Order: sequence, then C-alpha cells, then structure tokens
Amino acid sequence: MNSQLLDRPVGQLVAEKPARSRVFERWGIDYCCGGKKALADVCAKKNLDPAAVVSELELSDRSFTPPFIDWTSQTLTALCDHIQEVHHGYLRESLPRLTVMTEKVADRHGEKDPRLLTLKEVFAAFRSEMESHTAKEDTVLFPAIRNLENSANAQPTGRALEAPIQVMLADHDDAGEALEAMKNLTDGYIPSEDACNTHRAMLQALAELEADMHQHIHKENNILFPRTINF
Repeated sequence: MNSQLLDRPVGQLVAEKPARSRVFERWGIDYCCGGKKALADVCAKKNLDPAAVVSELELSDRSFTPPFIDWTSQTLTALCDHIQEVHHGYLRESLPRLTVMTEKVADRHGEKDPRLLTLKEVFAAFRSEMESHTAKEDTVLFPAIRNLENSANAQPTGRALEAPIQVMLADHDDAGEALEAMKNLTDGYIPSEDACNTHRAMLQALAELEADMHQHIHKENNILFPRTINF
C-alpha cells in the first residue's frame, strides 16, 4: 500500500490526477469542500478501509483514462474561462429545469412523502445562492484574477484577493451542505419502485448536478483560489 497517498490532502490528489475523483465519488469522499483534509483522516472519520481506498486509487492510476487537462499548469485566465463556460454554463441551463421538476414532484407527491416538500425548499435556496455566487465570480472576482495575471506590471499581489475568495469558499461550504441535504432527502437519488417518470428524471438531474458541482468546487477550492492567492 502506498502510504504516501494517505498523508496527502484529497483535493491535491485529484488536482494531480483528476481521474481519482471517480474513486472518491464511489467512496463518498468529499474532495472539493473537504479537499484540504488528508486522505487518512477522511478514511478514519468515515470508517473506511484506507488500504481498500488506496488500492482503488493505485488501480485508477495504472488504468487507461481519457486525457485530462492539467489545470495546475494552465493559466489562471484559461481556468476562469473554463469554469465560466463549462460549470457556470451548466448551472444556467440546469437550475431552471430542476426548479420546474422539484416543484412539480413536490406538488404531486409531497403529501405522500413530505421530504419532497423539504427538497423543493432546499433546492430553491441552493439555486438562489448559486446564481448570486456565480454572478459575483463572473462580474467581480474572475475579472480581477485575469487582471492580476495579465497586468503589464504584475507583482505578487494575489493576497489582495484573499478576502473575496474567502467569501466564495464560504458559499461553497453552504452549497456542499445543501447538496448533502438533497442527497439525504432522496435516499442517494435512488427512486422508489413506484416513482413516476418526472420523479426519476429529477433524481437523475440532481445526481448530475452533484457530480458537476464537485468538479466545479474542486477546481476553484483546490486549484484556482490557492494559485491566485500565491500569485
């Protein structure tokens, strides 16, 4: 067993080899908001067998995987562009659709399963928070990061952006809690045998939202923001 993997932060492990995110997803390991925690500590807290987790990581490292962009070596501007185009774009498309579905499912089945009424409320708050969050990144923080990197008289002044970055990190923590709540309210996005097609589509969309948010937050928490502060 490669004990060195256990001593390293889980977010750093994914930043180094993004395919490892699939292993952490299978084990329910938070590599985005909880990315600064050492793998050994995460395994201990979740009562996971560290040898089994490391074994899967080593297998993933040896396996053929599609090529990934190493965002740790790309420009900050390129990473900001990518996050806005891919992840913010995904939210602009998926959040309104999920609002319709969570409301429809809650209205039709909430009396039988009150958790669906709570889910509608949790998602509505999540949507409002994420729309505000991405707007602040699109109009304030990301332009500032681009200016920092592209200034003709650039100096290592990334720490000037530490305060707004801390606000974004707090937003990420709130988003992570909302995602966890939605997962718990839906039994891990697993439909019951009698779930209607809209209910099933909603659960699939929520699972996709969670997966995209994990990648989104990981790229900001563990790559973009630390590199910006240390610029």
